[in-house]
Amino acid sequence: MTTHGASLPGGPGPGQDRWTATPNGLIVLDGATAVAPGVPPAEEYVDALLDALRSRLRSGAGLRAVIADAIEAVSAKLDLSPGAGPSSTVALLRWTDSTVDAAVLGDSSVVLGTRHGQQIRLCDDRLESIAPGQRQHYRERLQHGSGYDDAHRQLLTDLQRNELRARNRDDGYWIAEATGEAGHHAILDQFDIADLEWAALATDGAQRTIDHLGTPWSDVAAKDGAELQVLLQHLHRWEAEQDPNGQHLPRAKRHDDKTVTTWTLNTR
Repeated sequence: MTTHGASLPGGPGPGQDRWTATPNGLIVLDGATAVAPGVPPAEEYVDALLDALRSRLRSGAGLRAVIADAIEAVSAKLDLSPGAGPSSTVALLRWTDSTVDAAVLGDSSVVLGTRHGQQIRLCDDRLESIAPGQRQHYRERLQHGSGYDDAHRQLLTDLQRNELRARNRDDGYWIAEATGEAGHHAILDQFDIADLEWAALATDGAQRTIDHLGTPWSDVAAKDGAELQVLLQHLHRWEAEQDPNGQHLPRAKRHDDKTVTTWTLNTR
């Protein structure tokens, strides 16, 4: 197996995306951006969650149990309370000699390519069901040229308040935060390793722009770490130079953190 990865912050500082490769897995996290007042930053949370997942991924436990146990450990370590943030998406890939397991919680994605040329995408779109009218409104404003003005920022603040009320509820959405129960709601799939050629794990900041520009995921999966970094820089430049106000690709902010990791079955 061969793994590669790259990450690019959306702004100054290290950003809130994290990734790592283990001997038998890949982990990608996307910490939540604090927009509403009182929501703490996610950097400390994603650092602790990455460590907790890395130490548990080597176990034989199912991926839902891995995520749940890691969340509980981090919540206890950081003394977190449900509903107060911070939070993070989780994307996992774990392989054995015979199988590949994938899991997503939140809006990061896992894209897999089969030996027959098919692509399978594992994604979690439950967050999109929260306050859909507000989402449509801010995206339509961007499409009409409003840009990232004060009204846009207020719309995002109002939207995040609604998201907080719906967090980790059966009638809302599930995300890594303070309660391990969320891990048991991760979306899973399992594959025979002989059926796959490659996989790519991406946070939404990278995935959405890659999809918008029509870059084939098979091409993404063929890149090494340096080439992935060049790809992320290209995405960042496109946002800055071709779509600075989010008219072509409506998004919450001009630049989000971007992370992509890849797995290929055959060593290059």
